[in-house]
Amino acid sequence: MTAQPTADDPKTEAELDLESKQEDVERSFAGPGERLEILSPDGTVRPGTEAPMSTEQVRDALRWMMLSRTVDVRAISLQRQGRMGTFSAVRGQEASVVGSSFALDPARDWIVPQYRELPGVVRHGFPLDGYLLYWMGNPAGGRVPDGVKVLPLQIALAAQLPHAVGLGWGLKLQGSESVVATYFGDGASSEGDSHEAMNLAGVMRAPVVFFLQNNGWAISTPRTKQTAAANFASRAEGYGFPGVIVDGNDLFAVYAAMREAVERARTGGGPTLIESQTYRMGAHNTADDPTRYMEPVELSGWDERDPIRRVTAWLRSQDAWDDDAEREMQAGIDRQVDEAIESAEAFAPPNPEQIYTHVYADPPERLRAQQRAALDSH
Repeated sequence: MTAQPTADDPKTEAELDLESKQEDVERSFAGPGERLEILSPDGTVRPGTEAPMSTEQVRDALRWMMLSRTVDVRAISLQRQGRMGTFSAVRGQEASVVGSSFALDPARDWIVPQYRELPGVVRHGFPLDGYLLYWMGNPAGGRVPDGVKVLPLQIALAAQLPHAVGLGWGLKLQGSESVVATYFGDGASSEGDSHEAMNLAGVMRAPVVFFLQNNGWAISTPRTKQTAAANFASRAEGYGFPGVIVDGNDLFAVYAAMREAVERARTGGGPTLIESQTYRMGAHNTADDPTRYMEPVELSGWDERDPIRRVTAWLRSQDAWDDDAEREMQAGIDRQVDEAIESAEAFAPPNPEQIYTHVYADPPERLRAQQRAALDSH
């Protein structure tokens, strides 16, 4: 039964019903378990906690979050114009990606991404125009610049996780203090590669942080139909290492959890599985129609937990943010994105010959014949 408004609570019946549905959504999404939370949706720090980042760090993190959202808007527009292929937006998950990446050292740590980690990999050194090129279907977008410790984006779910463990194990054998952070979603966690990778990482105590972005949906499959476990983090116990649940829309909580996991890996403590409970505020990608399976009440509920809104509210409370600062930062971001798009579109378009490049050092004759036939027909 829906609660009725009272004199002390002037909310309408519709508002109360919406709140009730939002609570039901979050309960089914999150599952029981202790969750690290620091920054509340209203931008205040929860009692008994403190901000783990300086004001300067938070402003820097906010810029990366705003950059990510701006790229999302522009990339979706480019896709609709036929200037870009299918694109997966980060919107709603910015605190998860940016907060975790801020605990990494680009000079020595590695990122092994899935495909929804734009601000993390760009902050780590992958060029923004190259990232856009990737989604434009140009092979040049798959080229990671020398010295940048990022592996290529991976579309096949969880296929990057064994590579991350192998990389981490190799670094450990070399005596390095480097840490590998690998990103994947709740859907990818259902793949066999996920279990095999985490099992091996636990056995070898590889310096790997498994960062699981639980955004509530594996395309159109909800979390509740993916696993009978109370939460994804509980799986870590079976692999012999810690599992942590964090509010993925809370920049502070994500950063704090990731910082601890990175330090643990760096000092020989082995892997950690972080389940970042966030939300995909929109389509899985530009080829998806979430209105066919997602209730509007879900989006409206999570919009109130917008990670960017939280951070700006906290900065305002510290007298470190105002409308002028926002306009100035957004203007700089717009220029940066404009330049990246212009640079990406200036690259020569792919041609049939590139299909055969970098496949074999010494191609077999049958492949050479296919290449000649393709070029002749072109």
